[in-house]
Amino acid sequence: MSDTKTIDGLWYTRCPVPTPLGLAARQGWLDDEFRADGLTLRTLQDTVDPELRESHYDHRLPHSFRQGGNVPAIWARSRGSDTRVIGLNWVNEAQLILVRPDSGLRTPADLAGKRIGVPVHGNSIDHQRASALRGITVALSVGGLKPEHATLLDLTVPARPLTTGWNTGGGGYATEFEALETGKVDAIFVKGARGLQAAVERGAHILYDLRSHPDLRVRANNGAPRPITVDAALIDARPDLVVRFLRRIVDIGEWAKAHPAETVAYIARESGSTDDWVREAYGADIHLHQGTDLDPAWIEALDGYKNFLLEWGFIPADFDVQAWIDPAPLAEVGRQLELKVA
Repeated sequence: MSDTKTIDGLWYTRCPVPTPLGLAARQGWLDDEFRADGLTLRTLQDTVDPELRESHYDHRLPHSFRQGGNVPAIWARSRGSDTRVIGLNWVNEAQLILVRPDSGLRTPADLAGKRIGVPVHGNSIDHQRASALRGITVALSVGGLKPEHATLLDLTVPARPLTTGWNTGGGGYATEFEALETGKVDAIFVKGARGLQAAVERGAHILYDLRSHPDLRVRANNGAPRPITVDAALIDARPDLVVRFLRRIVDIGEWAKAHPAETVAYIARESGSTDDWVREAYGADIHLHQGTDLDPAWIEALDGYKNFLLEWGFIPADFDVQAWIDPAPLAEVGRQLELKVA
């Protein structure tokens, strides 16, 4: 890894989903923060270089921050990437088990003996498969069932060409819907604004929405909580830069509370959806959920989901989630905000 004491730039990446990091970037706050320092901020969303893009999954780039689905972040840490979690965000998004409207299936218990489609992608870590399996296993458990009580059928999803922006693919679920509508499977999993929109427009019946589960730990999936990770070497060498970057992400949470329409419009652009579907999928109060925290309940949920990924073979080795958390940068941001108020 290069010398982080004399860096001239920072990298960041986020998923095409609601993230405070993405909102801060859209507002130009990150560029503004470091412009006077002569530091260049680069985002993986603007490159189609496959070597660089891989850092979105394995966090290989030094001086880099990431916020998005937690599966790649957990996978990278499990494989030995020396990263730290410096903040978490939680949005309760639509997580849907869908069936055909004429199937007669109406409760999770009805999935007994049925074929449930599970996508297979060619990514380094198949986070969408992990997300689907989590949704499926939770729905089965709500119905008093175990995975072996249904048939989990792999659905191979064709690879997409690399594009900039990252909001043109994924979330359309064409392969899953084709399998459902042709009778190849009896149920599928979709999530988010684009998943909900496709479900309604294609006339699928929502058998179960994981948002309705009362236990936050059970609702944990690739999309919740979404961690902010940074390479540990940058924290060690330049904690001041880490705190400043994180401060802008924390600040955007307060901005979002006062700008509901602008926040929804950002999420719609980021996810390739519309304002109305964003509100349906993430809640009309989505602007109130752009905050950054290290809530112990969120950390516990993250740990539980890590255990799920280990059990299902998505990650190669176990690790201590609590030791992965570095609370110091967020604590320093909190101290600065207190001084500002005082």
